[in-house]
Amino acid sequence: MINAEYLDVFLDESQEHLQALNDNLLELEKTPNQISVVNEIFRSAHTLKGMAATMGFEDLAHLTHNMENVLDLVRQQKKEADGQVLDVLFSAIDDLESMVQDIAAGGDGKRDVRSINQLLEQVVEGKATDSRVEVTESDANQEITRSLNESFDEFERTVLLQSLEQQYSVLLIQVVLDEQTMLKAARVYMVFETLERYGEVVKANPSTEQLEEEKFDLTFQVTFVTKETEEEIRRNLLNISEVTEVNIISLTENKLKAVEENVGIENRIEEPKADGQQINKKKEQQPEPGNTKKVDSQKTIRVSIERLDKLMNLFEELVIDRGRLEQISTELKDTELSDTVEHMSRISIDLQEIILTMRMTPVEQVFNRFPRMLRNLSKELNKEVNLEIIGAETELDRTIIDEIGDPLVHLLRNSIDHGIETVEERKTLGKPEVGTITLRAYHSGNHVFIEIEDDGRGINRENVIKKALQNGVISESEIDHLSDQEVYGLLFSSGFSTAEKITDISGRGVGLDVVRTTFESLGGSVSVQSTLGQGSMFSIQLPLTLSIIDVMLIELGMEKYAVPLTSIVETAIIAKEDVYTVHNKQVIDFRGKVIPLVFLNEVFDVNSQDENAEHLSLIIIQKGNKMAGLVVDRLIGQHDIVLKSLGKYLTNIFAISGATILGDGQVALIIDSNALIK
Repeated sequence: MINAEYLDVFLDESQEHLQALNDNLLELEKTPNQISVVNEIFRSAHTLKGMAATMGFEDLAHLTHNMENVLDLVRQQKKEADGQVLDVLFSAIDDLESMVQDIAAGGDGKRDVRSINQLLEQVVEGKATDSRVEVTESDANQEITRSLNESFDEFERTVLLQSLEQQYSVLLIQVVLDEQTMLKAARVYMVFETLERYGEVVKANPSTEQLEEEKFDLTFQVTFVTKETEEEIRRNLLNISEVTEVNIISLTENKLKAVEENVGIENRIEEPKADGQQINKKKEQQPEPGNTKKVDSQKTIRVSIERLDKLMNLFEELVIDRGRLEQISTELKDTELSDTVEHMSRISIDLQEIILTMRMTPVEQVFNRFPRMLRNLSKELNKEVNLEIIGAETELDRTIIDEIGDPLVHLLRNSIDHGIETVEERKTLGKPEVGTITLRAYHSGNHVFIEIEDDGRGINRENVIKKALQNGVISESEIDHLSDQEVYGLLFSSGFSTAEKITDISGRGVGLDVVRTTFESLGGSVSVQSTLGQGSMFSIQLPLTLSIIDVMLIELGMEKYAVPLTSIVETAIIAKEDVYTVHNKQVIDFRGKVIPLVFLNEVFDVNSQDENAEHLSLIIIQKGNKMAGLVVDRLIGQHDIVLKSLGKYLTNIFAISGATILGDGQVALIIDSNALIK
C-alpha cells in the first residue's frame, strides 16, 4: 500500500474528520445560515480529500471532492442547506465511513460510489435528489471524470486548451484490465504504443512511473489529445488482449475551466507551509455567539493502545511485587526495610494514578455517534426529538468505553421508540412538539454515572405487572409487595417486552436484559425511574477502571477470596442468636431492613474453620436497591489487587469474576457479588 507507514495516522485523523463532519452537519441542520459551520465542514472534507489522495485512496478522494463542490455552493450562499441537500451529504459520509472501515480492516478502500457521486453532481446542477439514482452501464463514464478532480498543472492546461482551439479532441480514457492479467506493465505499454499512433498522451493517472512499476490495481486513466474519433480509439484499444473495458469521455473547454476554478478554490483555502506545517486559512470574521472555542495550549502526542496495555501489564506485576514486599516487611519488622517499602508504595501509588489517568478516555468518544443515530430514527418513526448531551468530557477507562456503546444504543432506541410520543400525541397532551432525550455523564466518588432521561410517556406500572404475570416472571402473591422500583426492574427480565407491536427499532424482548448483563459484567449496575406521562430515566453506575481495583480480602477455610469494595455497604460482626429464619431462609435485621444471608462456604463448597463460633463475620453488599449479607470466616482487610481473567477455558463459573495474585504468591478468586443477590 502507498505510504503504508502513515496508515495508522491516516486512520486516526480520518475518524476525527468524519466525526467532525457528522457533528457539524447536525449543527448546520439546526442553523442553516451559519456560514462558520459550513466553513468547518468544508475544511474537514478538504483535509480528508488531501489525506486520501496522498495515501492513494482514489474513491475516497473523489467522493470528498464532490462533497466540496456542494459545500462551496452553500458557503457562497448559492444553494440552501435544506433537508434534501443534507440527506445527500449524510449519505456521502456513510460511504466515507464504510471506506475508512474497509481500509482499517486491511482492505483497499474501494467502493462503488457512482450513485452518491451522481446525486452530489445533481445537487450542484440544481436537479432533484429524492433518492439514490440507479447507476446504469452508460453511467460508467462518470467514473473517469475523477481525472478532472486532480489539478492539471499550468503547462498541461495550456496544452489542452490550445489543442481544443486547434480543433483537436481531448479525451479522458479509462482502461480496465482483466483480473487474470499477469504482466500489467506490458499491457500498459501496449496501450500507450497504440495511443501514440493516433495522438499524444498528456497525462497518466497513476503516473507513468507507477504504471511501469505496476503500482496500480486493474484500472488506469490517460488524458489524450487526438483527431481520431472516440469509436476508433475504443476499438483499437479493445483489440489489445486482456483489456476488458474502455470508457471515454470528451473534455470540453468549459470542463477545463471548471478544473481551473476548483484549483482556485483550493488555493484560496490553503496557505503556503510555515514551520513545516500546513495552515488552514480562516476568513477574518467576527466570532458568532455560541461558536467560540477555547484553545488548549497543552501539547499532546499519540500513543498506541498496545503500548499503554503493555505499560499497564508491567505495572500490574509491580503491584503484585509491592504487596509481596509489604508482607515481607511486616514479617521481618526491619525499620530500614519498612521505611523503604513505605516510600516505594507511595511512589507506586502515584505512578498507578498517572497510568490509570493515561488510559482514561472521554465518554464523548461513544456519545458522538448518537446524534446522527437519533436523527435517522426520528425520521423513520416520524417523531421530533432533540438530543441533549451533558458531561461528554467525563472520562472512563478505555476497556469500559469499548463495551458500553452497544448497551447505550439499546437504551436510546428504547427511549425514542417506547418513550417519546408522536408529534400529534404530544400536541394533544399539551407537551412541546419536539421531545427531549438527555444523555448525561458525571463522576461521583470512584464511579461514573450515565443517565438517559426522556420527557415521554413514562412506564405504565400496570402494563408491566400484567406482562410479568403472563410471562411467569412474578406471581399474584408478590404484586402487592413490589415497590415501583422493583416493578420497573422487571423490564430487565430475559425476553420481557411491553411492546404491542414488534418493530425493527425495539419490541422483540431482547435488549434490556442484555443491557443489564453487560453493565454488571463491568462491575456496574443499571436502574430505572419513571413517572407516568412525564418520562423515564435509566441510570447506569460504572467503576472508573477494571484493571486495578480495591477489594476486601476474606478467608473461607484455608482459601482467600476478594470482594470488590464498590459493592460493599459495610462490614459487621453479629451474634448467631440475631439470625432469624423466614420462609426457610436465614435473615437478619439490618438497620430496620430484613436482608438474607449468603453462606459463602456453602456456595463455594469450602469447609468452615470454626462452625461452632458464637459470632458471624458479615459483609453487607448491595445491588441496586437489593441487599444481602455474605457470611465469611474472617475479614483480612482492604487491598489493591490486579484483576486477572480466568482464561478462555474456565467460563461460566458461578459468582466468580476473575482472580488475582497476592503478595505471598497465593491466588485469590474475586467474587462477583451481583450474582449472589437474587
